[in-house]
Amino acid sequence: MSPATTAAMAERLRRGYRERQLNVDLLQRVLAAFVHDEVQKAGLERAVLGLSGGIDSSLVAFLAARALGPSNVTGFILPYRASDPQSEADARLVAEATGIRIERIDITPQVDAYFAAYPDAGALRRGNKMARERMTILYDHSAVLGALVLGTSNKTELFLGYGTIYGDMASAINPIGDLYKTQVWALSRAMGVPARVIDKHPSADLWAGQTDEADLGFTYAEVDELLHFMVERRYRHEELIALGFDARFVHRVEDLVTRSQYKRRMPLICKVSGRSIGHDFRYPRDWKA
Repeated sequence: MSPATTAAMAERLRRGYRERQLNVDLLQRVLAAFVHDEVQKAGLERAVLGLSGGIDSSLVAFLAARALGPSNVTGFILPYRASDPQSEADARLVAEATGIRIERIDITPQVDAYFAAYPDAGALRRGNKMARERMTILYDHSAVLGALVLGTSNKTELFLGYGTIYGDMASAINPIGDLYKTQVWALSRAMGVPARVIDKHPSADLWAGQTDEADLGFTYAEVDELLHFMVERRYRHEELIALGFDARFVHRVEDLVTRSQYKRRMPLICKVSGRSIGHDFRYPRDWKA
């Protein structure tokens, strides 16, 4: 590869990086307004979220507190017996910083009761069960409190399918679903999320020592750069490789995005009538207004 070609690739990558930069002051206002307006459209005033101690749920807590007022937001700390105690400590740190209400519910009894019948279940199966158990708790308390469930999945996770369908990927509204992970970090710094939360390795905390990037086999910075050109700039496979991305890396990410498409859409309905939900009955949610 000639020096001129290498320099051209480097410049394209730098341009992509600049395109991903955020006006953090404007973005804070937009996302907080989104939360406020969507909660009100539902005829409600409150919101609930799972507060894991990770950066995504921490940022959503900050946005929700700004949008609705801290007294109208409840963060649920939902540990399993194998959860890292530091995760709960970080969740409490975020609650203290935002002023939101918190409630702690240990999910160990119900998860262990289920897997007593399946003692050989692996870590992935157990992790999926925990994620869905936590979401059932959030939806139960959303009904009790008259609140919407806020999503905490970022754009990178959603594209890669790195989450549990009807578990941590479920929500009524998601204020950070169009932010790549690296953008979540940038906005979190601007909003004052505690440095301890920002600086630690992202982890679903499913088992001791587990980290997102070790599971995926690449860093969020690397994949966000690739996804920018793949999604935002619509580069094709060959163009991504020509840009300088490793062919195996491109193939792996394309495969993850393709195989997880079913997680990003509502359940498909087989069309057998004149007007079917999701096919041609497409009124917006607030169509009565």
